[in-house]
This record gives sequence, structure tokens and C-alpha cells, in this order.
Amino acid sequence: MSAAESSIPRHVGYIIDGNRRWARKHGLPTYEGHLAGYNAVKEVAFATLEAGVQYMSVYVFSSENWSRSQEEIKGLMSLVLRLFTTDAKYFDENNIRLKVLGMREGLDDKIIKSIAKLEARTKNNTAGTLAICLNYGGQQEIVDAVKHIVSSGIKAEDVTNDVIAENLYGAEIPPMDVIVRTSGEKRLSNFMLWRAAYSEFIFLKKMWPDMTKEDVTAIIKEYTRRHRRFGG
Repeated sequence: MSAAESSIPRHVGYIIDGNRRWARKHGLPTYEGHLAGYNAVKEVAFATLEAGVQYMSVYVFSSENWSRSQEEIKGLMSLVLRLFTTDAKYFDENNIRLKVLGMREGLDDKIIKSIAKLEARTKNNTAGTLAICLNYGGQQEIVDAVKHIVSSGIKAEDVTNDVIAENLYGAEIPPMDVIVRTSGEKRLSNFMLWRAAYSEFIFLKKMWPDMTKEDVTAIIKEYTRRHRRFGG
């Protein structure tokens, strides 16, 4: 592996933020902000994985987002369903594997079925994995992992970091090397808490819908400047 290849993060996590503010700034309905953000997800995902990143995760809808207006939730879920059905060809055309992390409870049956179908269809794609965090909460993920460990009968003294990691949603997805959040906010918002333990952070002022492939290049370049010590 070359020095350039070894400096590329294995897993980049994106906390997408600013869709609604972007819409207000442009005098548009909230849905238009989410639509613009949806299009940005596709551009950023392709650019990230094309750059050699093996895993990209994106925080699409948290378990706390159900408190938003019914109109906004309906619009968001229509875009989610569109990604997994009408635009499913995006994954095949770009050889991308899909993994959806989060609870299925509360999701429409059409979305649940489309997730299962597309995950199965893309499981052998080799150009990288796009992990969609949908109806997801980092604390709940750890709670669910612990519940699974307890129910499996593992003794307390046998519980290790590896055992917990093996029981997370999408256990094959590794820790995040770098987390990127847009819109100027500087917080995790319950995003992949276990996998964020030693992540680097990059906070961008621009709103998510304004993200482009050039930003991906800049993010990877910034990551190469970081010296990760993992507590050492």
C-alpha cells in the first residue's frame, strides 16, 4: 500500500445538517431543502467512495426526528423510499453496497421491504459500502447490543469491547476515522457513539445541500494532516 493510500480514511461519517436552514435562506419550502440535501448525499457518497474510502455512513434520520411535523416527516420518508426504489439503480451503476443501520420499528412496511431487497441485491458490490443511519440513535444501538449479549447468555466476565462491537447494528462496519458535520454546529447528536471513540472531527460552516465532490477532496486532505495517537 502506498503512503497516499494509507492516509485515506477507511470510514468517513457524515452528520448532514442545514437542509432546513438552506431552504429558508433560499425562500423555499422545507421539503426543497431536504431534496437538495438528498441530491448532495448522492454526489458526496460517490466522491467519497471513489476516493478510496471503504465505508461512508450518513445520518439521514435520527430516532429523535419523529418529533418533527408530520408534513416534514412525510417528505423525508418519501425521499428515503425513493432512494431505495426509484433510485436504487444508483447502487448498481456505482457498484456500491447498501447497509441500513437503525430500528425498523416505526418505519413504513414499504420502506422496510425495500431496504431488505436492496441490501440483498447489493451485498456483493465491491466499490465501497454506504451505511444509511435511518431511525437511528447511538445510545439505543448500544442498548440493543447489550440486550442481545445478555439474551445470548454470554457471561459478564466474558464481555469485552470486541463482543459489544460484534453486536452493534451492521457489526462489520468499522469505527469511524473521521466525522464531518455541516452547518457550523459542533456536536455528535447521538451519532455512532461507539464507533466515534477515536474519530477525528471536521466541522464545516456550509449547509449540507451546498456540499460537493470538491469538499470531499478537501476533507481527505485535511484528514491526512491529522496525527492520530489513539490515547498514546
